[in-house]
Amino acid sequence: MKIFAYIFARGGSKGIPGKNIKTIGGKPLIEYSINSAMENNLIDRTFVSTDCKQITQVAEKSNITVIDRPKDLALDNSPEWLAWQHAIEWTRKEIEDFDIFVSLPATAPLRSINDVTNCINALTIDCDIVVTASETSRSPWFNMLRENDDGLSELLCKPNSNFTRRQDTPKGYNLCTVAYVSRPDFILDNSNIFDGKVKSVIIPEERSIDIDTMYDFKIAEFLINNDTL
Repeated sequence: MKIFAYIFARGGSKGIPGKNIKTIGGKPLIEYSINSAMENNLIDRTFVSTDCKQITQVAEKSNITVIDRPKDLALDNSPEWLAWQHAIEWTRKEIEDFDIFVSLPATAPLRSINDVTNCINALTIDCDIVVTASETSRSPWFNMLRENDDGLSELLCKPNSNFTRRQDTPKGYNLCTVAYVSRPDFILDNSNIFDGKVKSVIIPEERSIDIDTMYDFKIAEFLINNDTL
């Protein structure tokens, strides 16, 4: 079984300019994902897919193979799934075929090696893709709202019965970006995670941070700098 890890990191970021190479805990953000892949004994090879010269330079310092991502796959509204497909096709053409695809987003620097290992081991014959999730303190049946056509607020999901406590609602989870694990053919033959059978690996909240805003960045920075994990 050949297991290849990929880090998809484009240069543009509106929320945090230069996010993927912004220094956190003394090193570029993307370096945490690179290290997660290189330190995992199950992963045979690691790639970085990017359109950015600065990200390329960081990857090459770690002797990581860089895949040049086409500009049309690196826009704000470009589905990352298409970048996944491009990377798989490029690898099969330029390097070799492989068995398991692992995506380690640069925005989740607090993942542990065991988190990634657990995701890889969770990809069994009865599922098509493994995602990560953390328990949520909010419930769409109790304290999450939507605005209806009349401009009024209502529960995001209308329950079949009246819940008086969040704890009584169906258990909910936040999808997080610690890792995605699948088979190359599933990604090439489909267009969405939920086109197939999905399995989740539960990640503790403190390791599930997905850096999208400066608020997220500051929380992650505090946890890393204070060695609280």
